[in-house]
Amino acid sequence: MKTTVMKTRNKTYDLVITAMFAVLIALCSWISVPSAVPFTLQTFGVFAAVGILGGKRGTAAVLIYILMGAVGIPVFAGFSGGIGILAGSTGGYVVGFLGLALVMWGAERMFGRKFWVLLVSMVLGLIVCYAFGTAWYMAVYLKETGAVSLGAVLMGCVVPFIIPDLIKIALALALSRRLYRYVQ
Repeated sequence: MKTTVMKTRNKTYDLVITAMFAVLIALCSWISVPSAVPFTLQTFGVFAAVGILGGKRGTAAVLIYILMGAVGIPVFAGFSGGIGILAGSTGGYVVGFLGLALVMWGAERMFGRKFWVLLVSMVLGLIVCYAFGTAWYMAVYLKETGAVSLGAVLMGCVVPFIIPDLIKIALALALSRRLYRYVQ
């Protein structure tokens, strides 16, 4: 009886904490930092979710976030939502968050939760997100407008975000190292 209660309590805790981090990612997507190219804190939310919750729950939080947006809940940047956002030219970067989370989870399973593992997995995950989003952008742009060069897409959709994303990685790493043990 006691084991059943503990398992139920653990499952409930997992569901609640995962849902909370899906909402945290949504909140981060609404925060827009003005600059020459404005950026949001979405990637920070993804890094923090997987870094703090661990691979399984963090990836689930990212998936829930994407599904909430897909069904029309305005959780994406600019208080937007809907399958049209995901199908649009920048939707691949949002879907790429799932690839980012999966890279982090895979690295965690293979190498543990050492500092260098988190750092490298966040950087590699970001590269996967950039690659997937860029390929998606080019495909949608080709279909809707015409051909566009890889260089043009990288200069518009990736290069301006590299330094802000590296800062987000640093912040997420610091939080992950401090908070992981408290949510386990």
